[in-house]
Amino acid sequence: MIDQPAPLATSPFNTSSPARLPKFRCRNVQAYYGKTRVLHGIDVDIPDQSVTALIGPSGCGKSTFLRVFNRMNDTIPNARVTGHVEMDGIDIYSDQIDPTVLRARVGMVFQKPNPFPKSIYDNVAYGPRIHGLADYAGELDDIVEHSLRRAALWDEVKDRLGEPGTSLSNGQQQRLVIARAIAIRPEVILMDEPASSLDPIATARLEQLIDELKQNYCILIVTHSMAQAARVSEHTGFFYQGALVEYGETNQIFTNPVDQRTQDYITGRTG
Repeated sequence: MIDQPAPLATSPFNTSSPARLPKFRCRNVQAYYGKTRVLHGIDVDIPDQSVTALIGPSGCGKSTFLRVFNRMNDTIPNARVTGHVEMDGIDIYSDQIDPTVLRARVGMVFQKPNPFPKSIYDNVAYGPRIHGLADYAGELDDIVEHSLRRAALWDEVKDRLGEPGTSLSNGQQQRLVIARAIAIRPEVILMDEPASSLDPIATARLEQLIDELKQNYCILIVTHSMAQAARVSEHTGFFYQGALVEYGETNQIFTNPVDQRTQDYITGRTG
């Protein structure tokens, strides 16, 4: 069964992105922490049902840009974003947009697994409960099972649903967090270095999961691993000193970059 976006009555967003539109359209996006500008006029279109990787050296603005799409920068004191960001043709920085509704559409997975101090079941059920996505207990059970299956975790935890989420391994916790994000039926999943704390086996499983999820979601992933970006993404953006230096199909970026700065980073001359 293909997930459909949650039917939030207050949401101004379309339930499906028109084929002619990118999922996100960014024009002259700039971000500031106080008086310091950390993003410099970003122009880019992000496609739907695809994985877009954001690469570049530490401190280049990748994570700040990722947080533009769910307005998490709004929660940082003295941070502000200017420019224009559309999701399905809707300006997500409009005064009419409730960030809480937006974040129900745009899930996020952080660098370190962050399960709630609750049971495995309640970790996944939390979002559907607060958003009213289940009318009865059996429906909530179905959502939890479906989400854990989509996150390739069900078979490992189906007999342990009452145990704490924190009792799982790091790799399992990260998949639990993905199940938690999936449970509210988002359209977009943002991932900020999701494999940085995982061992190679858990990383491989996560990458396989990403490949499966892209059939139904727009996925953006920040990664320091160029090998990972090459494996999981269809499009790649290279950031350097707050600027989007180059963006295009992943194969082209890694084999025939246009900008010398991209070439230098990919070949290890800079980093």
